Amino acid sequence: MSMFLDQVTINVKAGDGGNGMVAFRREKFVPDGGPAGGDGGRGGDVVFIVDEGLRTLMDFRFNRHFKAEHGENGMSKNMHGRGAGDNIIKVPPGTTIKEAETGKLLGDLVHHGHRLVVAKGGRGGRGNSRFATPRNPAPEIAENGEPGEDYKIDMELKVLADVGLVGFPSVGKSTLLSVVSAARPKIGAYHFTTLVPNLGMVQSPDGRSFVMADLPGLIEGASQGIGLGTQFLRHIERTRVILHVIDMSGSEGRDPFDDYMAINNELETHNLRLMERPQIIVANKMDMPDAEENLIAFKEKIKALKKDEYEEDLQIFAISAVTHQGTQNLLNATADVLDVTSEFPLYELDQEEETVMYKHTAEEKGYEITRDSDATWVLSGEKLEKLFKMTNFDHDASVLRFARQLRTMGIDEEMRERGAKDGDLVRIMKYEFEFVE
Repeated sequence: MSMFLDQVTINVKAGDGGNGMVAFRREKFVPDGGPAGGDGGRGGDVVFIVDEGLRTLMDFRFNRHFKAEHGENGMSKNMHGRGAGDNIIKVPPGTTIKEAETGKLLGDLVHHGHRLVVAKGGRGGRGNSRFATPRNPAPEIAENGEPGEDYKIDMELKVLADVGLVGFPSVGKSTLLSVVSAARPKIGAYHFTTLVPNLGMVQSPDGRSFVMADLPGLIEGASQGIGLGTQFLRHIERTRVILHVIDMSGSEGRDPFDDYMAINNELETHNLRLMERPQIIVANKMDMPDAEENLIAFKEKIKALKKDEYEEDLQIFAISAVTHQGTQNLLNATADVLDVTSEFPLYELDQEEETVMYKHTAEEKGYEITRDSDATWVLSGEKLEKLFKMTNFDHDASVLRFARQLRTMGIDEEMRERGAKDGDLVRIMKYEFEFVE
C-alpha cells in the first residue's frame, strides 16, 4: 500500500571519548611518585525522542547534521575528564529510522517520549594510572578516546493530511497550497483519471507544522461517480480541518454563496463525514475587482443561514493566494483549530508488517590486508582502525602496545604467510611504517 511519505536523510555523529593522560606525581616528599594520568570522559550520544506535538519532518529539511559533544581529556593528578551531555533531538510519532547505507531498520518511533540512541558516544581513553603493573609500575601508556559512532540515516514519516482544501476547480486551491507549503513529499500515484491529491508540508508563522492536502476533483469526480480510490478517500476522511476555498471575485461567472452551498451539499451526499469537521471559509482572489462587494453580500447570506441551521461561528478569512495577502493569518488560525481538534480514528491504519532479516555472520577477524600497486601493504578494517585511533603515538610504550595488539589479532602472522619481508612498507589509514620481523 503506498502512503504519502515525508522523507529526509541526515548525518548523525556521536561524540568521541576524551583522551587518557600520561602523567606522573612529581611532589616534594613523595619519593617515587607513581603514574597519575586520568581517564578521558565519555562522548555524548545522539538520541531521538518522540514529541507528539510534531507532525512533519520540517525541522530536518534545513539542518541535516547532528553532532554530540566530545568527552573531555583526562588530566594529571588522576583527574578524569568530564563526560559530554547527549544531543537530544525531537521527532514526530511514526518516524522510521534506517541506516542509509545498508537499509537496516534502527527503530520505529511511535509513542510520545519513546527514546532511541541513534549513535553511541565513544568511551574515554584510559590514563596511564590504569596500566601500572608490578612489572611496570610507571607505564608511559595512555589510550586515546574511542571514536563516536557516525551514521548517515534515512528518516521516513508516513503522513496523513491534517487539513483538506475543498472547493470548485479554479478557485485557487493549488495556488494556495504552492504558496504556503515548503516541500512536496512523494505522492502515491492514485489511479482515478487525473485526480491526484497534492500534498504539502506547511509551517505556520509561529513554527507549528502540519500537512495540507488539496483534494482536487473530489467533488466533481464524486458527483459523476468516478471511483476515487478508496485509499484516497480514507485519507480525506482523516483530515481534521477543512479549508473551504471560494473564489470571491466570481470570476467564473458563478455566485460565491451558491458555490459554498453546492460543495457542502456534495460533502453531505457523499457521506464522507466531512461535515463533522471544523470548517474555515477562505475567501480567495480578494485582489480582483468585485471581490469586496461579493464578500459583504456573502457574509449577509451566511448570517441569514445561521439563524436556521448553522449554530457555530464560521471563521471567514479574506486572502489573495496570488499576492500572499492574508495567508499568514489563515495559517495561524488553522494551526489553532488543529490544536483543539482531536484525531478521528475512522479506520485503523493498515498494518504493514516490515520483516527485518537478521543474517548471522561469523565473528569477523576485524581487519583486511591488501597490497597496493606500489607494493605497500595496506591494513584496514573497523576493529583495527578503532585500535589505531585509540593509540597515542607520542609515547613509545603505547606504540609497543599497539604492535602487541596487532600480533594478538594475527596480523603479523598472516602478513608473513603472504610474503611480507623486513623493511616492507605498511600503511594504516594515512600513516606508513616499516614491517619488522
